Amino acid sequence: MTFHNPEAMWLVVLIGVVTAVALFYRRKKTPTLQFSSVELLKSVTPTLRSRLLNLPSVLKALALILAVIALARPQEMNTRIKKNIEGIDIVICLDISDSMLIEDMKPLNRLEAAKETIKSFIEGRTSDRIGLVIFAGESFTVVPPTLDYQLILQRADEITTAREAHIKDGTALGVALANAAGRLKDSQAKSRVVIFMTDGENNSGTIDPETGLEIAKGYGIKIYSIGIGKDGTTRIPIYLRDAFGQKIKTYQPFESTVNEDLLSRMAKDTGGKYYRASKENSLVGVFKDIDAMEKTKIDINKFTNYTEKFPPYLMAAIILYLAALILGRSWLRRAP
Repeated sequence: MTFHNPEAMWLVVLIGVVTAVALFYRRKKTPTLQFSSVELLKSVTPTLRSRLLNLPSVLKALALILAVIALARPQEMNTRIKKNIEGIDIVICLDISDSMLIEDMKPLNRLEAAKETIKSFIEGRTSDRIGLVIFAGESFTVVPPTLDYQLILQRADEITTAREAHIKDGTALGVALANAAGRLKDSQAKSRVVIFMTDGENNSGTIDPETGLEIAKGYGIKIYSIGIGKDGTTRIPIYLRDAFGQKIKTYQPFESTVNEDLLSRMAKDTGGKYYRASKENSLVGVFKDIDAMEKTKIDINKFTNYTEKFPPYLMAAIILYLAALILGRSWLRRAP
């Protein structure tokens, strides 16, 4: 409960002071008689009327206090909050070519670093539809845009490289971008985003990157492109079977190259941003940056209804004051 005029409550203090002063002077003005001995008076039992002589004054003080509370206008506040949430539709497009096994990112390699960062990103969203597309020499939709975050997290955890998934290896950037854009073409969200992650350059697919980019631009999709890993000669792990069928891990030289010009243009032409994640934990910072820029818009409308609660206090004050007047002029009347 709140008070519309809380400053009125200071009158309660004033009433208390005035009442105390009045009682003090009344005692001083009370007539007295002198007796040689009060032993006989000690045996006299006070009557109910004599015990209640101050009741009218008490009732008047209580009536005034209740009147002050009514003057302060106690109110019951009922607040309703209406939230208008404008979500974002996001498709994460992840390269799963065998080169993503290169071990230059934590916790193990490029693919595992990307998976862990993607899962953390998904866990931080609340009202955005998120989809997941993978690609190597061809592209597949793992999960279409959905609010079922648990499903996305589960499927993201199951992602493997092209060789393990038995799909065509390579890097089909144009096919992947067209597939991701197609997943957002019917979206009604005002903000539609593709997070495009790759560690290579286009060398496969039936759709060239320029066509894929035009498709994305035509649908008004913003692209955040991420180049993963360092350029240059490195080693890619290869898993073979020995004579006893045991899996053994070896390495072979590999030339890693990210087409930064293409990825930069993909981002620039669609209003997004290009990032290079070449250090071990740099992917975490990249996704934090994207998360900060692509925020869900939430409009909060607050409605407050006030119910007046002063009538019962005012009624009680009137009743008590009338009772004090009646008692003071009848049964509890003081003789002059």
